[in-house]
Amino acid sequence: MAQSNLSERAYQPESYSKHHGDHGHAHPDMEEMRTFGFWIYLMTDVMIFGTFFATYIVLRGNTDGGPVPAELFEMGGIIASTFILLTSSYTCGLALLAMNKGNLRALIGWLGVTALLGAVFIGLEISEFTHLVQEGATMGRSAFLSAFYTLVGTHGLHVLIGLVWMVGLMIQLARQGITPVTKRKVNVISLFWHFLDVVWIFVFTVVYLMGVS
Repeated sequence: MAQSNLSERAYQPESYSKHHGDHGHAHPDMEEMRTFGFWIYLMTDVMIFGTFFATYIVLRGNTDGGPVPAELFEMGGIIASTFILLTSSYTCGLALLAMNKGNLRALIGWLGVTALLGAVFIGLEISEFTHLVQEGATMGRSAFLSAFYTLVGTHGLHVLIGLVWMVGLMIQLARQGITPVTKRKVNVISLFWHFLDVVWIFVFTVVYLMGVS
């Protein structure tokens, strides 16, 4: 009987360890789950922008006797905005590379450059909208202009949110350094920023290039 109890005691730690290991394995990595959640959010954004693009394509000819795209768009400023935003995507990639190398100073620096370029892009877009309103091309002037402001303005709002997010992340990096949490956040903001660049390429093509052609 004593031998039986001794065998049971010898077996229990192994059994517990195995069960404990299985239990730990059953719990997913929370950082991976948060990244997965962001992918789900990004898919909803794809649907939103897809809806706005479809609406714009349908309504772009409905000017109600008002100005048409070719009369409104000044391509010089639009091309400059496009170059600036695409450059910010490159600097965002450099920030990600610096993080993978463990270079905190370069990571924060390249995020700062990316945020600065994004701020310039927002400034140019606000300048464009201000000019259009001064020309009488307000959102309520026609269905075309309503669709234009909704699509381009929604993209600009996303860029602005990305800027605030990026500045907050830079502050967190300066305080906490490169940790699993901050690494996940840098990866996510990089994904978000590249997504906005891809959306802008479609905006540039569908709204501006097709509008003046």
